[in-house]
Amino acid sequence: MSTEQHWITTPLTEELVRGALDLERTERGLLPHRLPAWARAQCADGQLAMAESQPSGVRLVFRTAATAVELDVVATKRVYEGAPARPDGMYDLVVDGRFAARAGVTDGDVVTIDMAAGSVRMNPGPVRTLRFTGLAGQDKRVEIWLPHNETTRLVALRTDAPVAAAPQDGKRVWLHHGSSISHGSNAAHPTAIWPALASARGGVELVNLGFGGSALLDPFTARTMRDTPADLLSVKVGLNLVNTDLMRLRAFGPAVHGFLDTIRDGHPTAPLLVVSPIYCAIHEHTPGPSAVDPSGMATGRLSFTATGDPARTAEGQLTLTVIRDALSRIVEQRAADDPNLHYLDGRELYGEADYAELPLPDELHPDAATHARMGGRFAALAFGSGGPFGGV
Repeated sequence: MSTEQHWITTPLTEELVRGALDLERTERGLLPHRLPAWARAQCADGQLAMAESQPSGVRLVFRTAATAVELDVVATKRVYEGAPARPDGMYDLVVDGRFAARAGVTDGDVVTIDMAAGSVRMNPGPVRTLRFTGLAGQDKRVEIWLPHNETTRLVALRTDAPVAAAPQDGKRVWLHHGSSISHGSNAAHPTAIWPALASARGGVELVNLGFGGSALLDPFTARTMRDTPADLLSVKVGLNLVNTDLMRLRAFGPAVHGFLDTIRDGHPTAPLLVVSPIYCAIHEHTPGPSAVDPSGMATGRLSFTATGDPARTAEGQLTLTVIRDALSRIVEQRAADDPNLHYLDGRELYGEADYAELPLPDELHPDAATHARMGGRFAALAFGSGGPFGGV
């Protein structure tokens, strides 16, 4: 930590944080959450707790004439027994809307996960300092995007000039919910996840409720979306329902209707886009659950396989093909009375031809190049002329 006299420490308050729905003050710093406390209390699932505390789309935003910025953080590093080491989470500095620098920290709290044994252990780590220097000395809008894949406690913000909260600039707010693919999966850094890329091109303010492994039509997520101010909304659902083998077709349809009904209780006329799953070869015609492919682990490569029986779709087990069919019918039915409800086939973002060119590295999650492709395509389809989010 710097001890030089010219540094100004600015309290970390909600006025400086965008994209989080709750800020928890802990003994080791400010912990951003992407679900409110009441919603977290309704689900004790460890996967959801990990996912919603990873600040995908969350950023500090302020105005300053500072030429140097320091941010003290406690990062949470995840280690999976038997799997390759995960890359460190990155912090992206954006100045007046343009990427300016990137930094990371190499240690912090360490959570070790043994998927085979179902065990988790945590070792606490140190506070580390990120430094961004050489910034222009005039007043500017500064954003620090937090790692999309690494739980982060914010400890202190220091600058060499005063900081003020950035005023709202009139941008529309886009509230998006999805799975690990929307969360950021294998994207290289936080402004390169496909929703962040799409929001930048669309000129909107992103609130990202993409939760790895946890886009499961949970009622508390629908109520969170209902209660969160937004101008544009989207729900990308399907893959997690297959790879967890959570429900059957009989339950799926009413659950989708209920989820959309709840959102509409709070946003009765806002554009609402339902997005079906992108192409995923292992689950196109084969139900879940997904499982780690042991042949990949033997070579140090994490990959997944589908373990269900395709014949059981006749009994109502879900595949991506079944889900797309059901979602398109549900949206068509509801759109007769809801002209602001729209449907997008996820294969328009990433389809079978894309898989042949840019295969999913672990058979479930896109890589950085695919995130870039999906972000560009979503921006064109949703925010472009004639798209459901088009217009001023």
